[in-house]
Amino acid sequence: MNKYLFNARDIAAYMKWFSVPSHLEVTYMQYFFSIGNKIIAEPLTRDFESFKNEIYRELYYLWANGFEDDKSDISKMNINGALSLICDQECVNLESYMKLITLHLIFSKYLPYVKVNFYGIPWTLGIECDMEVFEKNVLMAMEGLNLTCKDVFGNPFDIKLGVPDELLCVSLNDEFKKLLADEEDFRMLLRNKESEHMKQLKAKSLEVFKPMNNELMDKVSKPSSRSSKKSVNKVSKQPKGAPLK
Repeated sequence: MNKYLFNARDIAAYMKWFSVPSHLEVTYMQYFFSIGNKIIAEPLTRDFESFKNEIYRELYYLWANGFEDDKSDISKMNINGALSLICDQECVNLESYMKLITLHLIFSKYLPYVKVNFYGIPWTLGIECDMEVFEKNVLMAMEGLNLTCKDVFGNPFDIKLGVPDELLCVSLNDEFKKLLADEEDFRMLLRNKESEHMKQLKAKSLEVFKPMNNELMDKVSKPSSRSSKKSVNKVSKQPKGAPLK
C-alpha cells in the first residue's frame, strides 16, 4: 500500500481541531514545510509562501463550513463528494479522524501514543457499515498512515485480528519514527516562539503603561500646595503642651 502524504486541507484541519493560536499558525506551517516530502505532497514543498497561502485558504474554508475545534463534525473536513484515498468511501470519516491522530503524533514527538477505542468510533463518526468492513478499513488506515498499536499494558496488538472493545495505544511505527528522527523538536520551536511572543507583549505593555506610571509617580511625589497649607494650619492650631495625635 502506498504511504499517504498530507495536503493543505489535512494540515488546516489539524490546526482547527487542536485550536492552534493564531500567533503560532505560521510556526506550525514552517515546521511541517521543513520536513518536506517525507510527509507532504510534492507540489506543496516547492515554495513556502504558496504553501502558507494554500493552508490559509483551507483554514477559511473549514471555518466557513463550521469546522472550528475538537467538537466539530469530522465529516466537515471534506467537501461533499470528496473521494477517500486510504479507506473505502463509506469510511471516509475514519480516514479523516486517523489523519488528525497521525498529525498530532508527528507534531508531538514527545507523545508516545494516543489512546483510541476503535469499537465505538463508527457511532461517534457516523459510519454505517458492517463491523467486518469497518475492521478492514481500520487496518488500511493504520498501514496507510504509518501507524501501529499496542494494548494498554504495552504489548503489541495485531489489529488484523479485529477491533477489540477496549482502548488501544496508537503510535507511529518504528520505520516512520526513524524517518523523522533527525527533525527538530517541535517543542523547542514552540517554546522559543512563545518566549518571543511574550517579550513582544511586554514591550508593547511598557510602551503603553510606562508614561502613565511616570505621570502617576510625579503626582504622588509632588503634593499639592493646598494639602500642604492644610497640614501647616492643623499643626499651628495644636494646643500648647497637648500630645500630638
